[in-house]
Amino acid sequence: MIDKTRLSLIALASCLLATPVLAQSVNLYTTREPALLNPVVEAFTKDTGIKVNTVFLKDGLEERIKAEGANSPADVMIMVDAAQMISAANAGVTQPIKSAAVDKIVPAQLRDPQDNWVTLTKRARIVVVSKDRVQQDAITYEDLADPKWKGKFCIRGGQHPYNNALFAAYLARNGAEKTETWLKALKANTARKPGGGDREVARDIQSGLCDIAVINTYYIGLMSTAANEQKGWFEAIKPLKTTFANGGTHVNISGAAIAKHAPNRENAVKLIEYMLGDKAQTIYADGNFEFPVNPDVKESAAVKLLGKVNVDTTPLTEIGKNRKAAADLVDKVGFDN
Repeated sequence: MIDKTRLSLIALASCLLATPVLAQSVNLYTTREPALLNPVVEAFTKDTGIKVNTVFLKDGLEERIKAEGANSPADVMIMVDAAQMISAANAGVTQPIKSAAVDKIVPAQLRDPQDNWVTLTKRARIVVVSKDRVQQDAITYEDLADPKWKGKFCIRGGQHPYNNALFAAYLARNGAEKTETWLKALKANTARKPGGGDREVARDIQSGLCDIAVINTYYIGLMSTAANEQKGWFEAIKPLKTTFANGGTHVNISGAAIAKHAPNRENAVKLIEYMLGDKAQTIYADGNFEFPVNPDVKESAAVKLLGKVNVDTTPLTEIGKNRKAAADLVDKVGFDN
C-alpha cells in the first residue's frame, strides 16, 4: 500500500508536470488596440501555455520604459510606425532579438540592421482614384506631380507621420532637390488644403471634390466592411497599383522589439517568433487589413481585397534617417498652408 507521504509526493509531482509551462509568462507593452491584439495573444497562450500580461498604452510607451529603467517588467514592445521602432532602438531601450526564424521570415529592409526591432505587418500607402472618372489601373508616386491632376488631388497634412514617411522615402530615393520639386508640384495639384484623415480623401472623391488621393491600404479594407456612409466612400474609389518609378510600393509597419531589461527574454523571443508564424500572421494582419510580413501567408484579407504588394527595397532605417529633412521640406514649400 502506498503511504500518505508517498501519495503527497506523487500528487505534487503530478501538479508540477501538469503546469510548468502555465507558470511561464511574458510581459507585453503595446500601443495597438486591444481588439486587434488580444486574439493573437490568446492564441499564443493557448498554443504555448505562456501567459501574456499586456499593458495597453495610447502613447508614451518608450517614455514609460525609460522611466521604469532596469526595474521595468516589459519584455516585448509592439508599436505602429517604423519611426517609433527606430526611436526606441536609438533611445537604448531595446536589445537584439537574435532569432534565426525571424531572420529567415523578415526581409532585411524591414528589420533593424542590429536586430533591435522587426516588422510584424505592413501597411502600404497607395493612390486611389475615382472609379467613375479616372480610367487607369497603375501609377507611380512620381506621376502625382503631373499637371493633369491640377485641382483634383487630395491628401492629409504633409507633416502627418504617414505622409512624412512617404516623403522621406521619396527623399531617400531621389535626393533633396528632386523631392522639393515634387512636393511643390503635389501642392500645386491639390483640390483643397492638405488635412483631415485618410478616409476623408475617399469621401472627397465620392463628392467630386477630388479625382485622386493618397491613402493607407488598411483604411480601404475597413471602409469595405463599414455599415455606415463609409461603405459608399469605399465604393466610389479604385485602388491603383502604386510604386516608385523603377521601384516598389512604400510601406510602413507594425513592429516588435525586446525590451533592454526583459526579465523573460526567452519567452519574449518565443512570442515574436509566434507572431511571425502562419497562424498568428493571419489572425493579426486580417484584424486590420494589414499585409502579413511572412511571405508564406498568401491569402490574407488585404491581399484578397487589394492584391499583392511589391514592397520597395529602400530600408526603413534609411527612410527614418530622412524623416526630419522631409518634414523641413514640407515646411519650406508651404505644403500644409
